[in-house]
Amino acid sequence: MIPLNVLFVGDIIGKPGLNIVQTWLPGLIQKYKADFVIANGENAADGKGCTEKEGSILFNLGVNVITGGNHTWDKHQSQDYLRAEPRALRPLNYPKGTYGNGYIITETKKGKVAVLNLQGRTFMASIDCPFRIAEWALAKLKNETNMIFIDFHAEATAEKIAMGIFLDGKITALVGTHTHIQTADERILPNGTGYISDVGMTGPYESVIGMKSQAAINRFIFQTPQKYETAENDVHLSAMYFKIDTETGKTIEIERITFPEFVKKI
Repeated sequence: MIPLNVLFVGDIIGKPGLNIVQTWLPGLIQKYKADFVIANGENAADGKGCTEKEGSILFNLGVNVITGGNHTWDKHQSQDYLRAEPRALRPLNYPKGTYGNGYIITETKKGKVAVLNLQGRTFMASIDCPFRIAEWALAKLKNETNMIFIDFHAEATAEKIAMGIFLDGKITALVGTHTHIQTADERILPNGTGYISDVGMTGPYESVIGMKSQAAINRFIFQTPQKYETAENDVHLSAMYFKIDTETGKTIEIERITFPEFVKKI
């Protein structure tokens, strides 16, 4: 059995997130002997989308595929980037005709790897069914590879867990993104699919999920729109490591990463 080592970096938030990725991702790639790197970059451009500038930084660091989500559309430059860069994905289950790619198959030294991006519907935009779209996509992807990773960008934990069980044994791993809070439920499901409800945020934790705290608090108190500004302090990198059996496409080892670890004050 020849293993494939994969790193998945959670939601990168603006300059603070990009800075810590630039500082520590090369070392993590070396530590885990990563053959393939995926990063969610829907917030990389100051919390709103991922443009060519941020994409180039990530690809030059060794990221192979950038996934997206509901904020992918927040800047027109990021929308333009989707048209030009096939390695920058958006959720596949947006209505037919939406520009950009929802999946990609990439060649590695250890075989082809597919990455599929989906978005949930619970407490989010009413778009096409991610479960049915997943089935449609897998019918195509399985013809080329059994190593398939899904970034499921969703709000509700129940929807993510349901998708994990629905696809257990059909994909290599399902990684939840969007809520920016790393969950402690990483595991290998009964039929060999690696799973975590949310890989967490790569960005400033002295914030409300990346946003300057007072603006976020005012939004809740006054129920009115507030100017989004990316916070800056207490920056951490959240990621997942998967070791994959290249013959079966199943996850055989999984590890949750937070760097630097949070200091417990007594």
